[in-house]
Amino acid sequence: MSAVFLDELPGWFLWTGIFLPVTALLLLLIAFFSGKLTHTEQQLAVSADPRQTAYLHCFRQQTEKRRHTPHTHKTR
Repeated sequence: MSAVFLDELPGWFLWTGIFLPVTALLLLLIAFFSGKLTHTEQQLAVSADPRQTAYLHCFRQQTEKRRHTPHTHKTR
């Protein structure tokens, strides 16, 4: 069944409609994550303790949210 379908499907459609977009997407993902990895490695190289930098990057947003949200304690 699939062999008949592939015989009827033009080669240019396989090339431009399936192979090129998938290949381009994979190359873009590789480039994006490579850039993110390089940026992270540069930040870790500058810091005195790489574990401290990793901790700050993971938990900085949570501590900033706590710092900027007003405390609402109910009094009776």
